Amino acid sequence: MNRAGEFVTNLSGNSAYSSYKPNPLPPNPALEIGNYMLSALVDANTALAKLDTSAKLIPNTDLFISMYVRKEALISSQIEGTQCTLDDVLDPEADVNSNLDVADVINYVQATNYALERLKTLPLCCRLLREIHYELMKGVRGQEKNPGEFRTSQNWIGSANCSLKDARYIPPNKDDMIIAMSDLEKFMNYSEDYDSLIRIALIHYQFETIHPFLDGNGRIGRLMILLYLMEQKILFSPAIYVSYYLKKNQIEYYDRMSEVRRTGNYEQWVLFFLEAVSAAAKDSLSTITLLSDLHERNVSILPETNRKSNNIRLLFDYVEKYPIIDISHTVKDLNLSYNTIAAAIRKLQELNILTETTNSARNKVFAYSEYLNILKTDTD
Repeated sequence: MNRAGEFVTNLSGNSAYSSYKPNPLPPNPALEIGNYMLSALVDANTALAKLDTSAKLIPNTDLFISMYVRKEALISSQIEGTQCTLDDVLDPEADVNSNLDVADVINYVQATNYALERLKTLPLCCRLLREIHYELMKGVRGQEKNPGEFRTSQNWIGSANCSLKDARYIPPNKDDMIIAMSDLEKFMNYSEDYDSLIRIALIHYQFETIHPFLDGNGRIGRLMILLYLMEQKILFSPAIYVSYYLKKNQIEYYDRMSEVRRTGNYEQWVLFFLEAVSAAAKDSLSTITLLSDLHERNVSILPETNRKSNNIRLLFDYVEKYPIIDISHTVKDLNLSYNTIAAAIRKLQELNILTETTNSARNKVFAYSEYLNILKTDTD
């Protein structure tokens, strides 16, 4: 047994198997915080502080944030094997004609927005995690796997369709899982051991190790990172997408968590996590700067204010929130006539803000291409 936990035997005879039983947090013996980890901690906190300040100062904060939520949802889902792009998710017909992969990401966006609103009245706890899981899984693949409920059977991790005996990792049995989640809930809400960033590193590892749901654990676990940062008042808006770094270093991401279970070496995991947060915060800050500069540049070339130009500005504000549009949905959303929207689109095309992305005469689609190109970084 190491300080992270131990494997325990379940059942007997030919049915016997070993599941992992994690020890409660915080680690015992305590973490060794050397100079390298301390430096990484300072760097991550500094990067988050800069990001949070910039996020508060940018124009149209809510518009940018809605894009960030979608980008994080997309990348986090891609880690789990979802095959779709930002264009797919932003397609104006996505809610109607979505394939299963797009539906997964749209559900993740809805679950994130639900979680952010719910966090205003409920702490990060087992009840909230179950509610978020319900929003994530309802109506999509995995909906038969008890949305909103902790599992009541054994799960395991391995290659597609592998059996329990061939599993790469077997999380706690259902009884150990319930105890472990109760212990984790206490740590999330009552522990003051370590800096908040070290705590969420430990929380994320522990949640992924427990794997309390039959499906969706990875996405819920990564969403918990954002929710904890906001609950701890480190961030005041969801302007970070940590999943981009975890996707780029996906093998190391999983290997480092496995190393904790294998040897009890939490330190190497915490260090990796701090580097992930720091890199993600710096990337988000760069994106905010680029988007803000683009916004200011294009606002400056919009026509002088009059009744006609007000419609153009209204459309410009709309495409910052929905950077891929068609005329029919835009007419409905903005409650303006077809001809008014078509004229405003033509003007934004003349200003090189919108470009047509279809060649068909009907159902033309237009994109705010510069905006999309900034957001698409790390999503392909």
